[in-house]
Amino acid sequence: MDDNVPPDVLAVTGASVAVLLAQIPFYGPMAAVRVGLVGDDFIINPTYAEIEAGDLDLVIAGSPDGIIMIEAGASQVSEEDIVEAIDFGYEVVCDLIKAQQELLAELGLEIPVAAPPVEDPTLDNFIRDRVSTSIKEVLGRFEKDKNVRDAALDEIKAALVQEIAELPETDPVQVASAASPKAVGKVFKSITKSLMRHQIVEQGVRVDGRKLDEVRPINCLVGVLPRRVHGSGLFNRGLTQVLSLVTLGTPGDAQEMDDLHPDDKKRYLHHYNFPPFSVGETRPMRSPGRREVGHGALAERAITPVLPSKEDFPYVIRVVSEVLSSNGSTSMGSVCGSTLSLMDAGVPITKPVSGAAMGLIKEGDEVRVLTDIQGIEDFLGDMDFKVAGTDTGITALQMDMKIKGLALETIAKAIHQAKPARMHILDKMLEAIATPRDNMSPFAPRLLTMTINPDQIGLVIGPGGKTIKGITEETGAKIDIEDSGLVTISSIDEDKAKRAKQMILGMTRKMNAGDVYLGRVTRIIPIGAFVEIVSGKEGMIHISQLADYRVGKVEDEVNMGDEVVVKIREIDNRGRINLTRLGIHPEEAAAARAGSSAE
Repeated sequence: MDDNVPPDVLAVTGASVAVLLAQIPFYGPMAAVRVGLVGDDFIINPTYAEIEAGDLDLVIAGSPDGIIMIEAGASQVSEEDIVEAIDFGYEVVCDLIKAQQELLAELGLEIPVAAPPVEDPTLDNFIRDRVSTSIKEVLGRFEKDKNVRDAALDEIKAALVQEIAELPETDPVQVASAASPKAVGKVFKSITKSLMRHQIVEQGVRVDGRKLDEVRPINCLVGVLPRRVHGSGLFNRGLTQVLSLVTLGTPGDAQEMDDLHPDDKKRYLHHYNFPPFSVGETRPMRSPGRREVGHGALAERAITPVLPSKEDFPYVIRVVSEVLSSNGSTSMGSVCGSTLSLMDAGVPITKPVSGAAMGLIKEGDEVRVLTDIQGIEDFLGDMDFKVAGTDTGITALQMDMKIKGLALETIAKAIHQAKPARMHILDKMLEAIATPRDNMSPFAPRLLTMTINPDQIGLVIGPGGKTIKGITEETGAKIDIEDSGLVTISSIDEDKAKRAKQMILGMTRKMNAGDVYLGRVTRIIPIGAFVEIVSGKEGMIHISQLADYRVGKVEDEVNMGDEVVVKIREIDNRGRINLTRLGIHPEEAAAARAGSSAE
């Protein structure tokens, strides 16, 4: 690959070509493109530089049947522009699909169609006769509590399994279930799915009694943990509950990226954890899976556009979202929890971000878009479309589906229907905290920044790091220096950070003959005394410059550790500083002492 253009969308299209040429049955051809927005112009497959300069980074994949995947990060782009970008990108997807079809025709190849599996209707018919009415009755109760509904369905399923087990071994139903132990559960799920979907299409009411565009109850809290944690926010939507925690770090805490992207460091990190107990399970806790990585990346992408610039807020920010309970759209819960916790931590985000997950039920020509889907509507539905953004526009999208493709009109409807849901959720969030806090946790590091000449970096670091280690040991502050000369000083004690900054300012300050300093005697030799006038910089007072009379011995005038006011007499061509105590005006001496006291 080159360092200019992201290779991912090319790989998607290349994979489709490879599967076609291998004549493996699949619902292709398919293709993917990236769409950027620079100014008012959409760009297909933009470079890294164009993505950085633009307001949109959208990836769209499609098949001849329609759009099958969308993923995007955006700088508060309007719904209308997002829909236009999707339409623009799908036109190119269609061109790539056509090119693949022409390639197949040229090679004389056809896409093989796999024969559908042969299924014995005996078990299916038996189960439908036994449980359809009972399942329909449970779904028709519009039970808001997922656990109550699941328990009722499990009870029906358990009774069914028991009934089948009591049948004679020669019974066709018993034979079919024994041949495929998972068949009973598969048919039961299929019946539940069909009845739930028809209820939504025919009655316009969901399993928990909500309208199609209704959001579950929202509850938000901030500062739920002591401020040893720099910021915390708890977001609750129905049975979905996410606790987000913020930690502020120094530039040295930035994550070093070891991938193909040209950016090698990340200053905003979002980590998403989905523990087994959040869905009532007990299983081992292992390394993050695809779900954790993907949901974390989505929430990170949603928040990034509203973060303050590095110059205004030089902290590295880490948010950890812990899913405490899950019943649909924990990724959007993480977006909302992250916003709450960042504001609680005093991070000056430009706008708060909220998110909602949209679903879809498509039965024939009938299409129903669902707002704020819960678990059962995700598992048994046709789409999971997550939309995050501010009151100004969209910051992130992610869509996947379980059908072959979707028309642009349906996607546009989902995007527009998500906006009032996002605004409703955002209003509930702002009731908990309206603006970022003015003050940060006392346990968060205090950062001071300054810029030095890059040629002076070696001076501040010193031989073997001696100088910078000395400043750190004396002040307790942590110091990070970038190649550009940007110096970031951090300490929980702000006074110590200021002390370290003054020491570096003194070291890097351009010195001139006639400048007056309050210094400390560090060495004495027979012909004079060495005085540290700023941290890491010494000059020598010759014995003849100690007083305006003859001095017999250096120790008669100064001793080790004494503070003395000195003036730079000259800086020779080798950079050595010669000092004097003569000819210093009382006002100059007073200013030097006052300046040292301030440092």
